[in-house]
Amino acid sequence: MARYRHGLPQRGGGIFLTDGGMETTLIFQHGLELPHFAAFVLLDSADGRAHLRQYYEAYLRVARQHGLGFVLDSPTWRANPDWGAKLGYDAARLKAINMRAIRFLDELRGAWESPATPCVINGAIGPRGDGYKAGNMDAAEAEAYHSGQIAAFAEAGADVVTAFTLTSINEAVGVVRAAKRQDIPVAISFTVETDGRLVRGESLREAIEGVDDATERACEYFLINCAHPTHFESALAAGEAWVQRIHGIRANASVKSHAELDESEALDSGDPADLGRRYRLLRRAFPGMRILGGCCGTDHRHVAAVCEACLPSEAMTA
Repeated sequence: MARYRHGLPQRGGGIFLTDGGMETTLIFQHGLELPHFAAFVLLDSADGRAHLRQYYEAYLRVARQHGLGFVLDSPTWRANPDWGAKLGYDAARLKAINMRAIRFLDELRGAWESPATPCVINGAIGPRGDGYKAGNMDAAEAEAYHSGQIAAFAEAGADVVTAFTLTSINEAVGVVRAAKRQDIPVAISFTVETDGRLVRGESLREAIEGVDDATERACEYFLINCAHPTHFESALAAGEAWVQRIHGIRANASVKSHAELDESEALDSGDPADLGRRYRLLRRAFPGMRILGGCCGTDHRHVAAVCEACLPSEAMTA
């Protein structure tokens, strides 16, 4: 059963952590092969589940050490119909694997949650296409396309769903409408290019206000992911209402552009301490940004550095 669906604790204040770059960590540090960058296939084997458990627990230890809440994102960024078909998953297998992902996280929550570390189960949705390219769906098509995955998350007991690495306002609108139909809270995370704009040129303000206008503000909150803070910090404007809708940051470790990362054969882990300092500056300017984690190239060391930069030392617990 969903524990927090009707009262998300990350909406009530305080910092919540997330994991980092799941796929890049599993590939470059665990030495795993993830076809089409799909981590959900690991749920099909005991060895794969062991790698996922080890991955999540590294972050959960950081959250427990700092006495912070945690948003457990499912490994399902690629578990949608188009990518699933490339991996041999039909609609029935996709539903089953998406539900299995939520139940896997529920087991982790049972082992790690405490009053100081509430764990929110989040069904992670990825874009229909490539996360670095513009999508072509209209909102109605996107709603129909993503509804199956969202329904599986809702049935399995997820607390919330979040669509990550979106480049299209229409796709974001469709996701929000599909989640609203399933009566499950939803968040949207856009990615931007090095100029702080979506791949088609829309500003973050246009994207966030566009989704809110089209959905009557049905989105719980927004995030930014898969971009370095230097790519978007100048696009934010203190005091403007639309920025207050951004509650989370999951930045890349690298300052490289999406095109450069696509062509790179080595992992760019950047500088965890510098990333932490940049999060601290963002938090000072925008204290509503309380969901903190990482994306490509980051691991638990980066999230720990963010904690050390953003939290006073007296917030540490045993």
